[in-house]
Amino acid sequence: MSQWTASVSAAHLARLLEPRPLAGRGGRRLPAYRGLADGIRLLVLEGRVQVAARLPAERELALALGVSRTTVAAAYEALRAEGFARSRRGAGSWTAIPEGHVLPSRSLEPLPPDAAGSAIDLGTAALPAPEPWLTRAMEGALADLPAYAATHGDFPAGLPVLREAIADRYTARGVPTMPEQIMVTTGAMGAIGAAARRLAGLGERVAVESPSYANVLELFRETGSRLVPVALREGLGGWDMDAWRRVLRDAAPRMAYVMPDFHNPTGTLVGDDERRDLVEAARAAGTVVVADETMAELVLDGEESGVRPMAAFDRGGTVMTVGSASKAMWAGLRIGWVRGTPDVVRGLVSARAYLDLGSPVIDQLAVAWLLRGGGWEQALAARRRRAAECRDDLVAALRQQVPDWEFTVPRGGMTMWVRTGDVSGSRVAVAGERLGVRVPSGPRFGVDGAFESYVRIPFTVSGPLALEAAARLARAADLVRSGGGADSEGTGLFVA
Repeated sequence: MSQWTASVSAAHLARLLEPRPLAGRGGRRLPAYRGLADGIRLLVLEGRVQVAARLPAERELALALGVSRTTVAAAYEALRAEGFARSRRGAGSWTAIPEGHVLPSRSLEPLPPDAAGSAIDLGTAALPAPEPWLTRAMEGALADLPAYAATHGDFPAGLPVLREAIADRYTARGVPTMPEQIMVTTGAMGAIGAAARRLAGLGERVAVESPSYANVLELFRETGSRLVPVALREGLGGWDMDAWRRVLRDAAPRMAYVMPDFHNPTGTLVGDDERRDLVEAARAAGTVVVADETMAELVLDGEESGVRPMAAFDRGGTVMTVGSASKAMWAGLRIGWVRGTPDVVRGLVSARAYLDLGSPVIDQLAVAWLLRGGGWEQALAARRRRAAECRDDLVAALRQQVPDWEFTVPRGGMTMWVRTGDVSGSRVAVAGERLGVRVPSGPRFGVDGAFESYVRIPFTVSGPLALEAAARLARAADLVRSGGGADSEGTGLFVA
């Protein structure tokens, strides 16, 4: 398989650089080459230009920017000296991350409830269970259990009653679905893992949004997949369809993983037109789109998101949909599912025979009880109210405590993507843990070390606790500015 290298055109790079200020601190005007080098470096660290992307030729970029070729040459030389570019005679220059820049590799792990102490844990986007509905669901599941206890208990495709309930819910959302199109999994990660094993083995290319969900990126790395990042538009702007078409055409990835509904970490909600365009482009390229809908029902402003599921635009086998009860209900309810064509589902079920065989029967019965009139809508409404309260309180607290931090407030989901002003988000995370607030840094959600100037903040605390969390983050930022925020190895990376 040939190596695929991304490239960034001179015109596209010029557009990305256009709004970047070229003045230094205090209004001091930077030399033109320095401003250009800093702009490219920031684009790499923010993930808007991917690592290992071929840079335009000096003459082409000079023409696009209206500067001299000498300016571009000096900027490239400065980037090489700092480790943000590499060159080879006859092959050009491409973006890089400096040697010694340690990338986060572990997944996002919650603190044990009895170990958190006085720490405020913003590392996990999860809320307590909605009660009394969870308890009622478990009681209903126990009442239904005797009929299943009389069997062997192995249901690799999932309990028929739950597969039917999930299929009915898709049909109600405008995507006609049969139970044979559903496989129940152990959480959404089980569903994505099943899709990855089927589609994205060792060396296969997988296109992913950049940033993307940290634990899924790690899953793909563990399977040996080759990640191809595609940058999201800034400010919850959705997908860059020109970039997606270019990647699908040139890289021909076997699989694309996207989260179109209240994306984790950014909260982005992608519109119908972009969904339709991506499905059509993927179908033409022979790429299977795995659409993660785990956040789809967490609409925090209004009753509905106003968009259709990705599968509604699929004319046959391009889209596999992943769903889960873990975000909509409770993280401890480890029930997810895959929706696909019947033959795809049969293949997934067959492959499961040598993996986990199936998901816990009692949890499946609880989710089925909720979906079949036992309180799913009421529990979801309570979950939405709680998440919206946390979001609004955190937004107010951040605006008060760290007014220079930048973010766009999402309409739904559980997370917000926050640019940390003039300090490293990674170092803020390290300093914050020392001060009793735990938050994941931006590089966890990128490929090859991007997003250094971001943190992800979930909607999990409210009231005085939200204000205290923001105050501790503000003190962490002050600590970083004073030079005391680096970790012992100088990497500035948060380790969960």
